[in-house]
Amino acid sequence: MITAYILRNELWETRELGVEDGIPEHTLWIDLFRPDDDERQWLSRYLYEEAPDEEDINEIEASARFYLDNDGLHINSLFPQRVGQEVRAINVFFLVQATRLFTIREEDVGLIRLMRNYLRLGRVEADRPEGLLVELFNLKVDYLSDQLEDVYTVLDELSEEVFDSDKLDEVFKQITLQEDGNGKIRLALLDTQRGLRFMQRYYRRHLHEEEIKDVKEMLSDIESLLPHTQFLFDKINFLLDAAMGFTSLQQNKIIKIFSVAAVVFLPPTLIASIYGMNFISMPELRWEIGYPLALGLMLSSAVGTYWFFKRKGWL
Repeated sequence: MITAYILRNELWETRELGVEDGIPEHTLWIDLFRPDDDERQWLSRYLYEEAPDEEDINEIEASARFYLDNDGLHINSLFPQRVGQEVRAINVFFLVQATRLFTIREEDVGLIRLMRNYLRLGRVEADRPEGLLVELFNLKVDYLSDQLEDVYTVLDELSEEVFDSDKLDEVFKQITLQEDGNGKIRLALLDTQRGLRFMQRYYRRHLHEEEIKDVKEMLSDIESLLPHTQFLFDKINFLLDAAMGFTSLQQNKIIKIFSVAAVVFLPPTLIASIYGMNFISMPELRWEIGYPLALGLMLSSAVGTYWFFKRKGWL
């Protein structure tokens, strides 16, 4: 799907394009969502090089994620996307040309939808493709900051449940989810930092003063957020260790109960074993009080062992 965002007389207009259409006048942003081969071929008409495919967009090498060529500034950037309780990192391709911004994405990205709403409501003042890119990155950094706050809130709630044996399974699940989410948020922050530094170093002359200021502020925000992700990792590890320790403690208590029970019933078992023998020479076989005496010995030995453990504080 090809969507054109047209800025005319300070008003934004959205238009869906087909492969037979050209780019309308005053178009500032072209967004391609899950483009097929025909749509990629359509995009190639406006590029010197071939339009990137999904493999190119997901490339991890820095030289393939941030570079300049005859087409303009290329940036592949990770955008976070919360799906249920999980956080996914989705690659979005940006191409900044002199008069327009191109984006290619294979999955839906909430921040793109948010940007579209801001354009519709007139909350975006950008009138250049560079300004749109900076605005999208601003939204991204703010969103990552909010996601870190959400992770901290969840971990704070888990700290109150970590010693509740009835909720341990859910606690372990949430700890795993938050660790994975925090890792992807940190990865997105680092990726954004690399992209902004590339712009600052190699694309600075194309940016206006206000855009350069925004880039510096975003880099400063990222520098302050990165240590917070490490703090969250430490908190996650602490909660995991606490949950594991509490689980081990609960298991030890159960094992202790079985161990004490085995020791308490050991003397009665010994007495029962001795008087369970039926040798002819056993004098107790003819005792009239033998049976009640054996029962009394078994009961008293069990009670005595239990009392001894209790007195020692082992129970």
